[in-house]
Amino acid sequence: MNQITPSARLEVIPASAPFSESQRAWLNGFLVGLLELDGAVPLSPEQNSAVVNGVVGDGDDGEAPWHDQTMPIADRMKLAEGRPLRRRMMAAMAQQDCGQCGYNCNDYADALASKAEGRINLCVPGGKETARMLKSLHEELEKAPGAAAAEASPAPAAAPVPGTLGRSRDNPTLAKFISRRLLNKPGSEKETWHIEFDLEGSGIDYVVGDSFGVFARNDLGLVDQIIAVLGASHTVQVNGKELRDVLRDDVSLSPAPDKLFELLSFVSGGALREKARALAQGEDPDGDAAHLDVLAALQKFMGVRPHPEAFIEALEPLQPRLYSISSSHNATPGRLSLTVDTVRYIISKRQRLGLASTFLAERINPGDEFRVYVQKAHGFALPENPDTPIVMIGPGTGVAPFRAFLHDRAATKASGRNWLFFGHQRSDRDFFYADELNAMKTSGALTRLSLAWSRDGEKKFYVQDRMREVGRDLWNWLADGAHVYVCGDAKRMAKDVERALVDIVAQFGARTTDEAVSFVAELKKRGRYQQDVY
Repeated sequence: MNQITPSARLEVIPASAPFSESQRAWLNGFLVGLLELDGAVPLSPEQNSAVVNGVVGDGDDGEAPWHDQTMPIADRMKLAEGRPLRRRMMAAMAQQDCGQCGYNCNDYADALASKAEGRINLCVPGGKETARMLKSLHEELEKAPGAAAAEASPAPAAAPVPGTLGRSRDNPTLAKFISRRLLNKPGSEKETWHIEFDLEGSGIDYVVGDSFGVFARNDLGLVDQIIAVLGASHTVQVNGKELRDVLRDDVSLSPAPDKLFELLSFVSGGALREKARALAQGEDPDGDAAHLDVLAALQKFMGVRPHPEAFIEALEPLQPRLYSISSSHNATPGRLSLTVDTVRYIISKRQRLGLASTFLAERINPGDEFRVYVQKAHGFALPENPDTPIVMIGPGTGVAPFRAFLHDRAATKASGRNWLFFGHQRSDRDFFYADELNAMKTSGALTRLSLAWSRDGEKKFYVQDRMREVGRDLWNWLADGAHVYVCGDAKRMAKDVERALVDIVAQFGARTTDEAVSFVAELKKRGRYQQDVY
């Protein structure tokens, strides 16, 4: 990697560019590395203009500045101005390569732009903001010159290829639920389960780093409340099925989509109609739009009762949910496990339930089968060389893929050193897999275990704080070629961990902050810094 001394360091992003200071520093370090600038070859005016406007080629570099799911969508779209439509579609997607849509973000955007994919509602993590932006961009695509000539129905889905069951969301298979085990001790504020599945006969294979797609079913209690508010019979036929079955198995009941408010505006009048129209356009007349799931939307327009068939057509299809796999096929062939936080919360005195988390925690029984698939990882895998040291940073359920990594490295007798950073709220209640990890440490399979507990002391203490404490050792591992992995919350933890790593590189690697940012960007580019964040 080119080293740039402070005296020779180029500022390719001027202070007048429309970026924050941190964005400008990141872009400067990245572009210096990308364009291999060493102070000898200045940018041309055309290159500099392209950089100022956020354009390097058409952005097909995989490292464009809008690839930051913590950035507000308006800022992401601002950075993508002037890019081709497919790049702006990618900027609209709030989650980087989560895989839940069945693609990576780059391929999904390309498929939408080329009309090979007609479903514009597959980006679940982005929520309504992303859905609205993709809809707007898709309408722009339809209006583009030549769109009529290029107009074609999306190609029909290919027939399943023998032997590929369970290898994509469009070709799921069945797996059998075996058991669940609570990982928290009494008194914990969390409810986290270790979930086990039997893969025998499913045709599924996987490697560590992959994710498991679960087609969960909606809670029947919620379904029956919706049917009651509709004033309909649960046996009324919709698309050849009973309404109750359609609501349980086929449609999303949270959040309420814009099309539902459009429908409510068509079958209501006066002030209710105006309110429904405003909600359909993304406005928030009563300040509660963010909390409106399908039941809450119907209750808000109590007495407005659309026909069940029209109602179902206004809802979004029920999407699968993805979880990081926490087991290794090499260690436990035929078995697969997940580490799942159960989501429950109260809004307006009504309990809301996480779809898949409560499905796995309480609505299935041992022996039950349901539809599943494996989503292959995009750039999240163990090093090819088993001698390579690895550093894993996974607080909470972020430990899931690293449990898999450790079991896999032990089963394959990989000789590389393994260092795990794990954290949660309280050491006596939330130390997931404590017996396993301590046994691995005793056996030498886990070289080093660094723990952080945010509620044990008066001051909150997180994994990034522990990283800083052992920064010199962490730098030495990096200098020895270690690969770094991060799994967990994207909005805060992942950014805080990356910031801590930049600080460690700057302090113990004798670099300026800009050079440290560039160093971490280079780790990402070389596949030595990988993230599975959500």
